[in-house]
Amino acid sequence: QVQLVESGGGLVQAGDSLRLSCAASGRTFSSSAMGWFRQAPGKERDVVATINWSGGTTYYADSVKGRFTISRDNAKNTAYLQMNSLKPEDTAIYYCAASKKRTLLSSTWASSYDYWGQGTQVTVSS
Repeated sequence: QVQLVESGGGLVQAGDSLRLSCAASGRTFSSSAMGWFRQAPGKERDVVATINWSGGTTYYADSVKGRFTISRDNAKNTAYLQMNSLKPEDTAIYYCAASKKRTLLSSTWASSYDYWGQGTQVTVSS
């Protein structure tokens, strides 16, 4: 079993930055592929970024490429999502997710992940 706790969300203005954290416990974090997803009101949960167990492979949705950076610190059992140049359309609940696998062939699919956090709200005002 894995417990994931997100933090770092908040209300910011367009152009600002935020860093989300996802603290993991209960399983060997270093052997888990991780992902960040987001869900806006009335919309489906979409992938934002993913990272494999070592941090050597990452993926970004086109909408955040060049603005967001996913990373992980296996010594701290924590994954991060650095979000720069935030836009109002980035407003959503952000969820981190963990897989039982080190690397995922389909890392962009929510169904590929076995554990989910409770989410943290990010609101970007214009």
